[in-house]
Amino acid sequence: MKSRTTRYPDLFPNNNVGFVISLLNTTYGPLDTLDQSSFIMAETSKIELFYDTVSPYSWYALHYLQKNREALSSHGINIELTPVFLGGIMQKSGNTPPWKNTNKATMGTIDKARAQKYFGLEFGTPDFFPAFTLLPQRSLTYIKDKYPPAKLEEASVECWKMMWMENKDITKPELMIECLARHFDEADIRAIMQAANSPEYKSKLLASTDRALETGAYGCPWFEVTNHKGVKEPFFGSDRFHYMWEFLELPWQDIAIMPKSKI
Repeated sequence: MKSRTTRYPDLFPNNNVGFVISLLNTTYGPLDTLDQSSFIMAETSKIELFYDTVSPYSWYALHYLQKNREALSSHGINIELTPVFLGGIMQKSGNTPPWKNTNKATMGTIDKARAQKYFGLEFGTPDFFPAFTLLPQRSLTYIKDKYPPAKLEEASVECWKMMWMENKDITKPELMIECLARHFDEADIRAIMQAANSPEYKSKLLASTDRALETGAYGCPWFEVTNHKGVKEPFFGSDRFHYMWEFLELPWQDIAIMPKSKI
């Protein structure tokens, strides 16, 4: 029998081939000879953001995705956050931090002001920057495992706010506890902090970092994006979303220069 393909997985609960065959049996009569593997169900489109709270550009990226969440959701596109350790990505990919290159550092200062104006997030550089963010990133890895996605998002944004807006070094346990206390109760905080220092979550953060590297990561924010065909492509940075929208085959409007007013 000729292969049947659908791009509408919502019609069939949980991509259940048995359900599809039952439906076809009812509609068209017995299909016992049907090759079940001929049914190709589309994967859910997804934007996976690999991020480290030491990276302000990761915050810009999440902020932009949050602003566009409703539109993305209307097209069946999910957002997944995956904490990683940027220091590990930089080291293993052979990349060098921008502050170690004079020209990069100078341009970074200029670019930061432009980005903050565009994304609507204003903050300075923390006194303790660059920070060694293993503690917050392991904490967020545990939160991703044990809590709903909205909690991970809240905690991640709180980490950025405390570091970048309040100049608080959340790599210190007492300040990480203060950060968590804004969204979790005492028992949860104790569990998160214990997990952040456990071999299990040290390994899990390392595994997520290595997975980002396997997709080609050399910095943050890094994305692995899956389209409706199940095809995956990597993207980098907070200023290339138009490339992402093209890959996802979304309707979008390009930035356009307005003609000078004649008034």
